[in-house]
Amino acid sequence: MVKKKRLRLIAEMARKIRAYRELKFRPKESQKYALDYENMRRPLTGKMLPVLAWQDVRRESRLFSLLAGMRLFGVGRMFTRKSWLEEHPEPSYWEITKVKVDYTAENMDHGKAWGILTYKGKQEKEVKEVEKVMYHDWRLIPKGMEQQFKDFQPLPEPPVRYVPYPPLLRAMILAQRGRAGGRVVTEEPALPLQRNVVFNVEYFRKQEEENRRKEGTAV
Repeated sequence: MVKKKRLRLIAEMARKIRAYRELKFRPKESQKYALDYENMRRPLTGKMLPVLAWQDVRRESRLFSLLAGMRLFGVGRMFTRKSWLEEHPEPSYWEITKVKVDYTAENMDHGKAWGILTYKGKQEKEVKEVEKVMYHDWRLIPKGMEQQFKDFQPLPEPPVRYVPYPPLLRAMILAQRGRAGGRVVTEEPALPLQRNVVFNVEYFRKQEEENRRKEGTAV
């Protein structure tokens, strides 16, 4: 008999209260990423920026510092980063599709932006939130150069290489295939040298949410 799952009403209520308090009292973007340019420290946390970033902080701009002075807050325009221009010969840029401005900021130079990412010449299909908007290395792509960035043709991907399995693992795979099919398997098993899992921020965020869902909420 399957044990009926017990409803934990108090735990669920406590979780909602904690989530509401975190949402209500969390610092705004303008407070979280405010910077004292004389001491190179963030007033909210007191942390100092890395010394290697000081030059870019003084010379380069944040994304919303550029968007705040543009028509429609830069929707439809293309932006790249200094680090991308230096590290990759292929064009990498964001095409902005949506902007949510923090109107409580002094110069309206904080908020969130969404767009379509093209990284190393490969364009993604889905619209997602622009990452690292607070970094001081964003640059606006001039109108006359936008088509040059879009016309880039990426090189075809190399074919997937395969290597043979270790002897013991190979024998186990062949035996399993033989039991499943009921006949002798002559096809040699091979291991592809390609990893389809991308270990980015979204991957670890989903893993953390899944672990929380399994563990439940402690009272």
